[in-house]
Amino acid sequence: MAFKKALITGGAGFIGSSLALKLIDKGYSVTVLDNLLPQIHGDSETSYLYQRIKDKVNFIKGDVCNEADWEKAIADNEVIIHLAAETGTGQSMYAIQRYMNVNIGGTGIMLDFLANRPHSVKKVVVASSRAIYGEGKYWSVERDQPVYPLGREEKDMLNGDFEPKCPISGGRVELMATDENSKIHPNSIYGLTKYNQEQSILIACKALHIPAVAFRYQNVYGPGQSLKNPYTGILSIFSTRIKNNKGISVFEDGEESRDFVYIDDIVRATILGIEKEAANYKVFNVGSGVATTVTTVANTLAESYGIEVPIDVTGQFRLGDIRHNYADLAYIKKHLGFHPEITFSEGIKRFTNWVNEQEVESDGYEKSLEEMKSKGLLK
Repeated sequence: MAFKKALITGGAGFIGSSLALKLIDKGYSVTVLDNLLPQIHGDSETSYLYQRIKDKVNFIKGDVCNEADWEKAIADNEVIIHLAAETGTGQSMYAIQRYMNVNIGGTGIMLDFLANRPHSVKKVVVASSRAIYGEGKYWSVERDQPVYPLGREEKDMLNGDFEPKCPISGGRVELMATDENSKIHPNSIYGLTKYNQEQSILIACKALHIPAVAFRYQNVYGPGQSLKNPYTGILSIFSTRIKNNKGISVFEDGEESRDFVYIDDIVRATILGIEKEAANYKVFNVGSGVATTVTTVANTLAESYGIEVPIDVTGQFRLGDIRHNYADLAYIKKHLGFHPEITFSEGIKRFTNWVNEQEVESDGYEKSLEEMKSKGLLK
């Protein structure tokens, strides 16, 4: 289905601005609704993310929690790509009302508008998150079947035992790729709000006969990622530490892993969701399909920058964090023909080359850790 006019909420953010530029290249007229949150942008007038779209889009500085801003933004747009959200599992565990107001409340305002006001919207795409799966899918060695471990016990982690356990027998489990039919059991307020967000949109839009699609993004990285935000995005957090010649503190034993997916692959998948009718009313994982340990990330970044800093595996842990997760991509390959194209080694090279061209940001990571400690969430 061909669209001409698109609204991207959170369109001045990392994913949003990258998507906006690609849609403009494809001939779309793009409207962006964004509040230019200082946590991400710092001074909005000098924000790299904002500057890359300035004067290229119809920009509305506004808030998804404000109905009047939604009215201005939706206007005559044909497709809404809803990316605006508070992000970060750790921060969500104490900024609870803020996360719920923005992620759930803001989405509710949009859906209420679509249900009760005249509009031209013919499709809605929403950014969900792998955080909805919690620990994700594993194989129980003892029971010889797939299982979905519960959140890890604090007493186990205090003793240096970080691996999830079989929720039935308590025995050993082995990591599997998490598919879209896996159990939904988020470990964080962030994950809970993202699941609420995606399901609210899919349920309401189906009732309103507006095609909708949700993408459960894994850990997205690449040029344009905010280097100012100390609460989310370990590649940017580690990069800022390294560029400030500060050591990197790695939680747990460093063997926790994530699926790191390059921004260009995220943008390609999202555009397939916008334009292909085969995406309608479906939910897709988007990732690289590969699990990479946090220690590997830290060492690869330090090597790429050519800056030696101490890498300290601390044994500390954050309540609400998961141990592992990587995406099963069979469903998105089957229905949208999506295959990730950028390997982790190539993506890191592109990312670090870009970081080297940016001004070194001040490092607020230690402050963010102190916040978590004061809330009893960092052990």
